[in-house]
Amino acid sequence: QVQLVESGGGLVQPGGSLRLSCAASKRLFSFNAGGWYRQAPGKQRELVARIRSEDSTNYADSVKGRFTISRDNDKLTVYLQMNNLKPEDTAVYYCNGDLFNPLTGYTTNYWGQGIQVTVSS
Repeated sequence: QVQLVESGGGLVQPGGSLRLSCAASKRLFSFNAGGWYRQAPGKQRELVARIRSEDSTNYADSVKGRFTISRDNDKLTVYLQMNNLKPEDTAVYYCNGDLFNPLTGYTTNYWGQGIQVTVSS
């Protein structure tokens, strides 16, 4: 069974940077498309950034110019580079991806379990 595993979260001061990583638990599975979502306490889950199969991207207005989503050349890992972090960025961040299974030729959508990002002095 395949899972998405997030890493790179933690505590950072305002203005600092973090880089989140997301990878499938089995290396044979690659990302056709990927995205990052976040959910703060008392708020709905929202889209942060998406990268499509052709490498086009889109971002929430609140993170444009500060966050960058990317994918390895081998498409095994999706990243979210977060710069100039603000306290309002504090949330649980969730990885989402359309994973291609080379053994079957099919693509399936998966979610990670979430990772905490806290921006505080």
